[in-house]
Amino acid sequence: MTVLDITKDLEARTLVLTASFDVPIERVWELWNDPRQLERWWGPPTYPATVVDHDLTPGGDVTYYMTGPEGDRHHGWWRVLAAEPPRRLALEDGFADESGKPDPTKPTIAMTVSLAQAGDGATRMEITSVYPSTEAMQEMIDMGMEEGLKAAVGQIDDLLAQGVS
Repeated sequence: MTVLDITKDLEARTLVLTASFDVPIERVWELWNDPRQLERWWGPPTYPATVVDHDLTPGGDVTYYMTGPEGDRHHGWWRVLAAEPPRRLALEDGFADESGKPDPTKPTIAMTVSLAQAGDGATRMEITSVYPSTEAMQEMIDMGMEEGLKAAVGQIDDLLAQGVS
């Protein structure tokens, strides 16, 4: 299985997902860098993503929506704070309204993606989410964010096995 661990620390307001993939680091980076690949795994299997805007340069934006089984849409956005291919992304992550504008009623999360090549050729990926408050973190956990992130990342092995590049 792709996902090795998910660690929650309410006191530190962090959720860390650790995964490993049997491919080079550049290949894992492409899962984030290519919007068509990103939408094949970002979002749980029953809520596939559609990427609208995708600019992974510092100051750039990524906007997307996830479509639920009943056709309902849930919009999100990222603001790229740092991009260091193929090793690191730092993002502001938030919910959006139907027009793609940030929803001020929902918390904004600081998300960092770290990629490291292991000695065996595998790539280790850590996604660290830092919440603005313990209440905001608990709200996201109650919404199913932990399970959703695990299910989303859990789709990557199948994507890699298909040889999509």
